[in-house]
Amino acid sequence: MKPDLSDLNAFMAVARAGGFREGARLGGTSASSLSEAVRRLEERLGVRLLHRTTRSVAPTEAGQRLLDRLTPALTEVEAALEGVGDLRDRPAGTLRLNVPASAARLVLPAIVPGFLAAYPDIRLDLTVEESFVDVLAAGCDAGIRYEERLEQDMIAVPIGPRQQRFACVAAPTYWDRRGRPEHPRDLLDHDCLRGRFPSGAVPPWEFERAGEVVMVDPKGPLVFSVNGAADLAIDTAAAGGGVIFLFEDWLKPLIDSGMLEPVLVDWHQPFSGPFLYYSGRRLTPPPLRAFVDYVRANTTD
Repeated sequence: MKPDLSDLNAFMAVARAGGFREGARLGGTSASSLSEAVRRLEERLGVRLLHRTTRSVAPTEAGQRLLDRLTPALTEVEAALEGVGDLRDRPAGTLRLNVPASAARLVLPAIVPGFLAAYPDIRLDLTVEESFVDVLAAGCDAGIRYEERLEQDMIAVPIGPRQQRFACVAAPTYWDRRGRPEHPRDLLDHDCLRGRFPSGAVPPWEFERAGEVVMVDPKGPLVFSVNGAADLAIDTAAAGGGVIFLFEDWLKPLIDSGMLEPVLVDWHQPFSGPFLYYSGRRLTPPPLRAFVDYVRANTTD
């Protein structure tokens, strides 16, 4: 049976202090517990480690050899443990996040620069994808998702804007040429640019007004990956190539400039903003704890 590390520490404490009582005093324990630990160690090794008299305690030859070998080894162990403690007290290391493209574009720019400036010892490793993977299985510490995508047994922390919505837009020249829709179903007669998820799904466009929900599945000349080609689709719409339905905040610069014009505005339904989520079933790594605290301090209701 291998000796217990605590028994080895007890032996070193007694040998260095020159006695059980002094070793106990310095270590904040009892002399009897040290004596028992040394006895167990001697029994397991089959050799006496300490000479005991009524006046003193000193290592035997075997005990001195063990002490000489243990001292540098346990010093290394203590240094390693202190290094881990530093990570707890001063957040450092790698934080791995898995986020959708919308979060990378609309949420993180307002958070990441300030966070990295506040925690220069943390390295952010960001994966942008739309496949809604299990973040833990993917080797990530946390993810950003919308409410309906949250997994069970996860802690959810609001991050970024607390309300968002999609907007239906096209270039004014397109609307002038094709006519402006008055109802979502009118989009079935338009050239619509559709987003596709990695699963292959092309979700319908959902509109709501006064409790009435309308889902439309229009056709068009372009189907694009929402993860990597959204900017291409937006540029195509701005050039008059069709209608796009996307996060309003993503489109806002072009809407404000007049390059894109929203329609069916009273049908643009708001929905809950995204959440940072992570497992509540394990100790939170220091970089993630620092990020969670930073997000909470910089996200308003």
